[in-house]
Amino acid sequence: MTVKLYDTKLRKKVDLVPLHEGKIGMYVCGPTVYNRIHIGNARTFISFDTIRRYLTWRGFEVTFVQNVTDVDDKIINRAKEEGRSAAEVAAEYTETFIADMHAAGVADPDIRPKATEEIGAMQELIASLIEGGHAYATDEGDVYFAVRSYDGYGQLSGRNVDEMEGGHRELRADGQGLEDRKRDPLDFALWKAAKPGEPAWDSPWGQGRPGWHIECSAMSRKYLGLPFDIHGGGSDLVFPHHENERAQSEAACGCTFANHWMHSGMLQINAEKMSKSLGNFMLLHDVLDETRPAALRMLMTQTHYRSPLDFSVDRLNEADAALTRIENAVKNMDWLAGNAQDGAPDAVDAQALAEAVAQANGAFTEAMDDDFNAPQALGAVFTLVGIVNAAVADKSLSVNDAQAVVAARDVIIELLAVLGIDVETDMAEETNYPVEVVALAADLAGYGGASPEEAVEALLEARALARKEKNWGLADGVRDGLAGLGFVIEDTPQGARVTYEG
Repeated sequence: MTVKLYDTKLRKKVDLVPLHEGKIGMYVCGPTVYNRIHIGNARTFISFDTIRRYLTWRGFEVTFVQNVTDVDDKIINRAKEEGRSAAEVAAEYTETFIADMHAAGVADPDIRPKATEEIGAMQELIASLIEGGHAYATDEGDVYFAVRSYDGYGQLSGRNVDEMEGGHRELRADGQGLEDRKRDPLDFALWKAAKPGEPAWDSPWGQGRPGWHIECSAMSRKYLGLPFDIHGGGSDLVFPHHENERAQSEAACGCTFANHWMHSGMLQINAEKMSKSLGNFMLLHDVLDETRPAALRMLMTQTHYRSPLDFSVDRLNEADAALTRIENAVKNMDWLAGNAQDGAPDAVDAQALAEAVAQANGAFTEAMDDDFNAPQALGAVFTLVGIVNAAVADKSLSVNDAQAVVAARDVIIELLAVLGIDVETDMAEETNYPVEVVALAADLAGYGGASPEEAVEALLEARALARKEKNWGLADGVRDGLAGLGFVIEDTPQGARVTYEG
C-alpha cells in the first residue's frame, strides 16, 4: 500500500512518491533560539519525529534536516534585555533545545545547520535572485524580494496577491519603518542592513544579516538539493514564512522547491489559545518535570497531527494511565513467559494469537499509511493488548505458549516505538527499587549483596521456602516488610509476583 499524506498546497491527500526510489528528503523548520521551547513547539517537533520514524520503519531511507535559527530580531532583543551578546543567547538556547528534544524522545536530525554558519549559501541565493530580477538592493544596503515578480505567490496559503490591499500586515512589518525603501508593501527582506550593536556580516550589499525566510531556503537547498520530498512545520508557518520560502526558492531555481508541504495543527491549553497574557504559557521542560516523556508522547499520539490538540493536566493524566495499562500488560506477559513450565499443556491458542498479531500489524500500517493517522494506529495496538490479556488470563503457560506471547509482546513494543513511545526504557527506569530493600533482605533472607533487584528476589525465595515449611512468621514478615517499602505481592499458581508502586 502507498503512503498518503495531506499536502497543504494541494489541499488534499496525495500519494507519497519519492523523487528518488526508496529515499525521502525531509526538511522541518527548527526553533528560533531565544528561549526554551514551549509545548506548542514541541507538538510540531514530536509530530514530525513520529512521521520520520514511521517512514523509516516502512523501509525508506530518510534524510531529515532541521535548522536552528540563531540570528533573528527576537534573539537580538533578548540579548539587549539581558546585557549579553546575541551569540551567547543563541548558544545557550540551542543547547537547551537539544536537551529538551532528547528528554522528549525526539531523535536528532541527520543534519542540523545553524543559520550563522550558512551565510555564504544565503548570499549566493540572494545574488541569484537579484540577477534574475526577483530581488533588488537599496542604497542603504537592504535587499528585498519582489513578491509580484513570482506568479505563484499565494498558492501555498490560498491568498490572492491582488486582494492584499496595501500589503499583508506581516509583510508590511518586514522592514517596518523602512517602507520608503520597498518598491511594494508586499516585498520582504532577504538581507537587512547592519544596525549598531547587532550581528553583521560582510556582503556585496554592505554589512548586514539575513532575513528569516532566506535562511531556510538556503539551508534546505544546500543539504537536500531541489526539489526535495517533504517540507514540514507548524500550521502557523504557512504564511508568511513558508509562502515566502517557496516563492524565493522557486524564483531562483525555476523549479519546484518541495514536492509536498505538511503542517501540524496548533496546540491549545484547556481549549484556550496558549499565551503569556492568559497565564497558560507552558515550556516543554516544565511539563517534563511533572510527567514522564512517554506519557506526553502518548497524549500527542492520541490526536491526529493535523488536528488542534487540547492540552490539559487531566488529559495528560489520562494518557499516563493508558500508558500504565500497556506497561502492566507487558509486565504480565514477561512474568508469565518467564515462569513457563516445561512439559505443561498448551493453554493458549498460538495460531489465533499469531493471527491477531498479523491483523494488528496490518491495521497499524493501514492507519499510518493514511496521512499518518497515529490515533487509529494506536487503537490497533490497544486492541492487540486486549486480545493478549484475554488469552493469558488466569493461565499457566507452556513453553510453546510463552513463545507465542513473547512474539505478540515484541510487536506491541515495536509498534509503540514507531510512534515514539518507548515502553521498554520507561519500564526499566521504573524498576529503581529503594535501597532499603537490601537491608531488609539481609535481615530476613541472609542476603549479602548490594543490588536492590537481587534483594527482592532473595526475599521472594525466602518467603516461598518459609511458606513451604509453614514458617508463617517469616513469610508474613517478608510480605509486611516489602509492603512497608511500597511493594505489593500477588500469589499466583505460578508463584509470587511482586510489583513496586513506590
